[in-house]
Amino acid sequence: MEKAERNLIEPIGDVNFDRPHLDFSKGLKKFQLKLETFFIKKGFLLLLIGFLLGRALILAKLTPFSLPFFAAVYFIRRDKAPIALIGLIGGAATLSFIQAGYSFFTISLFLVIYRLFSRWINNEIKVLPFLVFSILLVGKIAKAFILTSQVTIYDGLMAGVEASLGFILTLIFLQSIPLLTMNKRKQALKTEEIVCLIIMLASVMTGTIGWKVYDLSIEHILSRYLVLVFSFVAGATMGSTVGVVTGLIFSLANISSFYHMSLLAFSGVLGGLLKEGKKIGVSLGLFISTLLIGMYGEGAGTLSISLLETAVAILLFLLTPQVFTSKVAKYIPGTTEYAAEQQQYMRKMRDVTAQRVAKFSTVFEALSNSFSNIDGKVDELDSEKELDYFLSNVTEKTCQTCFKKEQCWTKNFNTTYEQMKEIMYEMDENVGTVSSKTSRNWEKHCIHSKKVIATMQQELTLFQANQKLKRQVQESRRLVADQLLGVSEVMGDFAKEIQRERETHHKQEDQILEALQEFGIHIENVEIYSLDQGNVDIDMTIPYCGGHGECEKLIAPMLSDILGETIVVNSEECSTYPNGFCHVTFRSAKAYAVDTGVAHAAKDGGLVSGDSYSMIELGCGKLAIAISDGMGNGERAHYESQETLQLLQKILQSGIEEKVAIKSVNSVLSLRTTDEIFSTLDLAMLDLQNATAKFLKIGSTPSFIKRAGKVTKIQASNLPMGIIQEFEVDVVSEQLKAGDLLIMMSDGVFEGPKHVENFDLWMKRKITEIQTNDPQEIADLIMEEVIRSRAGSIEDDMTVMVAKIKHNTPKWATIPVQKRKKA
Repeated sequence: MEKAERNLIEPIGDVNFDRPHLDFSKGLKKFQLKLETFFIKKGFLLLLIGFLLGRALILAKLTPFSLPFFAAVYFIRRDKAPIALIGLIGGAATLSFIQAGYSFFTISLFLVIYRLFSRWINNEIKVLPFLVFSILLVGKIAKAFILTSQVTIYDGLMAGVEASLGFILTLIFLQSIPLLTMNKRKQALKTEEIVCLIIMLASVMTGTIGWKVYDLSIEHILSRYLVLVFSFVAGATMGSTVGVVTGLIFSLANISSFYHMSLLAFSGVLGGLLKEGKKIGVSLGLFISTLLIGMYGEGAGTLSISLLETAVAILLFLLTPQVFTSKVAKYIPGTTEYAAEQQQYMRKMRDVTAQRVAKFSTVFEALSNSFSNIDGKVDELDSEKELDYFLSNVTEKTCQTCFKKEQCWTKNFNTTYEQMKEIMYEMDENVGTVSSKTSRNWEKHCIHSKKVIATMQQELTLFQANQKLKRQVQESRRLVADQLLGVSEVMGDFAKEIQRERETHHKQEDQILEALQEFGIHIENVEIYSLDQGNVDIDMTIPYCGGHGECEKLIAPMLSDILGETIVVNSEECSTYPNGFCHVTFRSAKAYAVDTGVAHAAKDGGLVSGDSYSMIELGCGKLAIAISDGMGNGERAHYESQETLQLLQKILQSGIEEKVAIKSVNSVLSLRTTDEIFSTLDLAMLDLQNATAKFLKIGSTPSFIKRAGKVTKIQASNLPMGIIQEFEVDVVSEQLKAGDLLIMMSDGVFEGPKHVENFDLWMKRKITEIQTNDPQEIADLIMEEVIRSRAGSIEDDMTVMVAKIKHNTPKWATIPVQKRKKA
């Protein structure tokens, strides 16, 4: 019973009381879809256009629209050509039956000629206008001959004009018909396509000439409505263009409509200028234009009728749904809707790219996990199996042919197995030798003891080589796993970076532009990409300053005051000619800067040192300082240390974390050669935005930080790189301050002083005694003290690097913009 009640009560919770009883949006969409199906898919829009074009006239006599329209429809949408033909013949019949017969004759002639010669036509688009021209020329002359039994020069000229118009109209209709018949168009309209569309719409409206409702001209209402729509959608430029083109075609169709071109052009300009006032502003522009141009008309009656026509056009415009105007605006370059559509497309492409990069990141992470899982499966069971395989190989060569095999391996299996395992472990630990006690016990147990031990020594060599190979394979897998994980992290960060949109900073751009122009600095363009603290990114276009450094000396200091942080010139592309423009990028300056000094010397004063050093710019305000000491001296040690730093630099610059980078370098060095060649690494990662430092020391000597006369030692315990395949990297973090001195050195300097028991105290004392703060002088003095302690001899390669942390003071002081504005 309770279950039944629960089933009856629960559905009440799904009722949405906020939902309106009547959903008009769905009904509107259904109505819109039905209209599109009726007019576009079924082709009745072509029927309507064909009817109006069939009765359209030029100079009250020429009818050049019918054949070009039919030819274009026949070429683009052949299945709808019969509907267009019906509309054209019907429209021509409203003028006269002779005109209807003439239109039918020219279209039939076109179909016959096109069908006869279509197999020899390679490029139909190029041939089509010439075919229309020829048919109209012949048809017009034939019509004149049939009606008057003669052909005058005037008839020939009019035939040439109509044929020429037909040639041009064919090209126009080929461009404009697809814009009206394709309901799914994604590309923006080209300028040529927009003009062709306007000409076609104006030509269609000429078919309404002579239609009046209560003395109001239909063509005037429709033309003004068309100007209103384009002025509202695309502004003054497009509005005036539509007005001029429409008025010109109307004036050709009817000479009395010539003044109407001025009205449409002026209303297009004025309506476009008042576009910010939305529909009311554009409508006001048309009303004012009608009033001003109408004063030059034929009297008060004409002005009143013109004002009524304008009122009807404005009413139609106000009743036009926003969906229609927004849809038209999407295809016209320069409009807000077009920019939004392009932005949406770019956002979609960005999201797709980010998703693909993120998927690659997931794939690399999965691969890394698979390699890591393989390494984790090596356990004690595998060791037991390997031991069994080793002993089986030994017994196969020794015990298999012994007459006491039954006694040893059947009756005394455990004793024999444990003793052979003990012998193997002792050989492995003592480099192939066995203790006398174990040897005596084995001789008592086995009659071929020496042969078994000799065989085990041989097999042990193979066993150890196999184990070393397995360890290298495991290390290779770990290296691949770490590298894949690092690549996965980098690609994941890259995917997040892609998804970050460029924020719109129009208000800030205008403020910066206004502030700079108040100082008399002309700025052509300002584009802000980021205003994040410490990550400002601004591009400017300014006139050529003649190489006076205007960007560095004036604009950057003013931006520093406006944004509240130090801004510097990051890059500058100057114009190659005096009247050109320069493109400048301004970025945030680093809060701290580093001055460095280096002193180094090779063993015995040689030319090639086994030590290598490097300072690596990593971007994002990070700096890496590194010293590597190759094992030994000479070219081989120099090659090893240099290779270590180059590998490290490339991996760090790819964005991989420093711990993973050092592990990767260590694995590469340990796997690439069988020689016992190792190298140390002393790495300091400095963040120049907050002066934090990370120290990673791999087999290297301590570093020292000198602050206000006090010296602090930085030390970490890690073996040199390349000795063992797997190790954990100890990271020591320190917060540095402006004025601190960071001193890093190789073992040749730290352990160089002669007759010194405590190197730490000696080095601290010498650093404390140094009075100068110049990094290069400090490096030279430390090197000199060490060499003097050995009576001028250089026993090992020596390298000293000194870095001084200081506030990053800009070259040019900030110019106070805000105070001047307040004043």
